[in-house]
Amino acid sequence: MAPRASRRFSSHPAPPPGYSVDPNVGPMLRFQKSVPPLPVPTLASTLPKYLESVQPHLSPAAFKTTKSRVEAFLQSEQAAELQRRLEARAAEPGKNSKNWLADWWNDIAYMGYRDPVVVFVSYFYVHMADRTVTTPEKRAAQLVKAVLPFRELVETQQLEPDKVRQTPLCMESYKWLFNSSRYPVKPSDVAKKFDAQKNHHVIFIRKNRFFEVQLASNGQDLTTAELEAQISKIIQTAGEGPATAPAIGALTSENRDVWTDAREALLAASPQNAASLERIESSVIVVCLDDISPVTREDIGWACWVGNGRNRFYDKHQLIVFENGKSGFLGEHSSMDGTPTLRMNEFILSSLAHHKIDHGANKPVRDLPAPTELTFGLNDTTKKYISEAETHFDELVGQHDMHVLHYEAYGSKYIKTNFKVSPDAWAQMVKQLAFHKMFNRPGVCYESAQTRRFQFGRTEVIRSASNESKKWAEAMLDPHVSNTERAALLRKAAARHMEYASWAAAGQGVDRHLLGLKKMLREDETLPEIYTDEAFGKSNHWELSTSNLSSPWLDGWGYGEVVPDGYGLSYSIGEDYIRWTITSLKRNTADLKHYLAEAATDMKVMMEHAVKEEGAHAHAPAKGKL
Repeated sequence: MAPRASRRFSSHPAPPPGYSVDPNVGPMLRFQKSVPPLPVPTLASTLPKYLESVQPHLSPAAFKTTKSRVEAFLQSEQAAELQRRLEARAAEPGKNSKNWLADWWNDIAYMGYRDPVVVFVSYFYVHMADRTVTTPEKRAAQLVKAVLPFRELVETQQLEPDKVRQTPLCMESYKWLFNSSRYPVKPSDVAKKFDAQKNHHVIFIRKNRFFEVQLASNGQDLTTAELEAQISKIIQTAGEGPATAPAIGALTSENRDVWTDAREALLAASPQNAASLERIESSVIVVCLDDISPVTREDIGWACWVGNGRNRFYDKHQLIVFENGKSGFLGEHSSMDGTPTLRMNEFILSSLAHHKIDHGANKPVRDLPAPTELTFGLNDTTKKYISEAETHFDELVGQHDMHVLHYEAYGSKYIKTNFKVSPDAWAQMVKQLAFHKMFNRPGVCYESAQTRRFQFGRTEVIRSASNESKKWAEAMLDPHVSNTERAALLRKAAARHMEYASWAAAGQGVDRHLLGLKKMLREDETLPEIYTDEAFGKSNHWELSTSNLSSPWLDGWGYGEVVPDGYGLSYSIGEDYIRWTITSLKRNTADLKHYLAEAATDMKVMMEHAVKEEGAHAHAPAKGKL
């Protein structure tokens, strides 16, 4: 049945210091009003950090020029005025007072971004396989049945808020998990949330055809067996052999302006098209039933990330189920980042694994009406849009490659126990060393840090390349440097990384503040030299776009590169492994995979030798004594 009306919470632990409980909302949002606003850093805080972060990428002469420009900007009246304007924006009543960045960032990074979402924006998860489930009907039915309790917790606001070290996080973005869709609009897309009480249906796609399944009948939720029967009917209806239905979903893979025009043409072609699109867009979630059986990590990664470009609807979150019972998830990124969708997927998979889902096994399987197929009326114009979308998708995806390194020599447990280093900092140093091996210089690296400890918070950049990481990587490649020296340099680089990570999570990073200052410029004002300087463009050209999502319930995850000559480099750190998914425009991706493995091993060997040497020195007798 549809989610029930919000229930009020009765008893919860006392709120953390500085947070109060709002009695007028459900538990999920009880701290929301006291989540602090995103701060505006000071110029004196941001500019020295910026200057330090660009130094490893510049020659001494170029750095000298950059330093003079940064120092001049810091002392200028223009910088002070831009800072005053930004602080005034953050003090305005309304949403800006909660997060001065949110509207800008959502438009620049997502809604106003016009390249296709698939490859460039969407991200995927590969689920850990359930070896007892080998058919798509059963796997899809179980996933849908398991997602519904989580949906009810969200829609009734009963979900416990996310916390980091007991600090509540902003939960506003959770409303976009279910019954929502992105819409193509010029010049910036929009998102719409549908009434969950009135829309209790899931859309399944099979061989490009869309089928609607109501999740309740006569006021009773479908059992897992009933869902499985409905999915079987869909697979049977879609038939054997290659897909022959027009690929309506391919339109969502297009450039956003093209998709805007194509959607208008689709709506004009037939009155039934608007109704069919709304049933898709208002659904709880989309489930893609792919008629392939991927085996390797690369194959299933590809299939979850992009699929074939037809059997998808990229403007919504999608569960993906394959013929062999394997599954995954594709995230629509515009309105939320990865942590809420990760929590949802972990809930689904852990609930199934621990038998916490009521499958209704004791209830009789009812003879239900067949799923409703959504049909579209097409004309020559819309058929042309679809054909061109398929061609553009094939060309774009064909330019890419993907490699997965599942490195099993060690993981977080070994790193922490033996070397007392943060596993995330360690993984970032592996990347820097690998890049040095491949290009003989530091890589300009973006690591995503969530800023959800603030109202409407999304992300900030951890600038992972530092003077310390550069010095350490160079020492690793210098045969004359001892392991003890290398270990000391690694610890300094890791400490520096963790310091920057803490700044970013606290809203005290460099990139969002510099963006905010630039956005405060008026049309008739001169762009400060700090933004035209070589260092600014170079240090924002993210050759390595990295992010860490680690979960025992995922067997992979990833996304695309953010610059043409760069790499998407998602990673997960388990107790006994580190896994990287590497994507690029065929820029020797296999070579980078090789160097990552080599760097990971080099670091382990170096640190083991260093620890032994340090131990030997600690127990050696002092000079002149027996």
